[in-house]
Amino acid sequence: MNSAEVFREPQRGFHHVEVPAPSGNPWPQAPKSLNVGIVGAGREMSLDEFLALTASTSLVVVADGVLVHEQYVEGVGAGDRLLGNSATKSALALLTGIAVGGHHLPDIDACVCDYVPELLGSGYDRVSVRQVLTMTSGVRWAEEYHDAESPASRMLALWHNGKGGLREFLTTIPAGHAPGTRYGYCSPDSLVLDWVRERASSQTLAEALGELWRLLGAEQPAIVGLDAPLDEGGVAMAAGALATSARDWARLGALQVDGCWNGEQVIDPDWVRASSQPEQPFLLPGRLPSTITTHAGFGYHWWPLDEHGERVMADGMRGQFVYVDRPRCIVVVKTSAWPYEDRWWDRECRDLCYLALPAIADAAACV
Repeated sequence: MNSAEVFREPQRGFHHVEVPAPSGNPWPQAPKSLNVGIVGAGREMSLDEFLALTASTSLVVVADGVLVHEQYVEGVGAGDRLLGNSATKSALALLTGIAVGGHHLPDIDACVCDYVPELLGSGYDRVSVRQVLTMTSGVRWAEEYHDAESPASRMLALWHNGKGGLREFLTTIPAGHAPGTRYGYCSPDSLVLDWVRERASSQTLAEALGELWRLLGAEQPAIVGLDAPLDEGGVAMAAGALATSARDWARLGALQVDGCWNGEQVIDPDWVRASSQPEQPFLLPGRLPSTITTHAGFGYHWWPLDEHGERVMADGMRGQFVYVDRPRCIVVVKTSAWPYEDRWWDRECRDLCYLALPAIADAAACV
């Protein structure tokens, strides 16, 4: 693998809080060579060709609880915390499931304003928790980062500038379509979801992740990006600022198999199933706007590749993926750093990954 840029150790540039790891509990290992041919982008290629083409920085494959394959770009290793960008949203879904299972958030059809009255009068005034989970809030929003003056870019700048204001920004987002009637990819929905989860459970994202990290025996501390220093009231950029090792990203993927870890039921299996499945016909794979993807649908902040949610993906900008084959208990983590400025190249790399990661899982199932 070869890449000039990696999304590593983001705490170097932004305000953050570190989530401690316990003593560390490495994956059992049985390294194997994967015989995989990847077909996409008008050609067939080897695994190494695919990894190079898509500017990969790491690849970790876990099959039935055993790490069977691991690769890193030069300069990156198993101890590095890698920024997941919007794969963070799927981690947020897991933490929300824990809050639901703990009866802190008993009714996801409740209005978000029941928990966050600050959103009254905004576009979220009549939006339910379920609707922010499925990104069917209907608020007027375009996830556009190529335009530096777009609302999305201005939202991201609030995190990067480190002066706070992310949650205040949410109160300014206007209504658009009727809630629940259509899908629109919307990072503010994730920020609202985390605000609701925090109010319901009385735990920040970092605190909730800390409990989960202890349960999972994570190998490395995680990093949660904040919009301001913690002692000045900084809140998590819950839509895209979680960084952890590729091995620990695989732990989060393994939890999405059935909610269990080492025989302990961490998340209700009903939540895991529901979060893995599209709830509406327009959320099915192939039914989302083609500018987003033709390969996946949308569940509760996870991207199902089939209508039954047996195969799901966490997906972050510029190639951060956690692919989960739930029936076969296989997790494939791929982090990347491909260019974002070229929309077509970004789209081609992303589409190729939706084809390649299931092929990698198939190869792992055969060894």
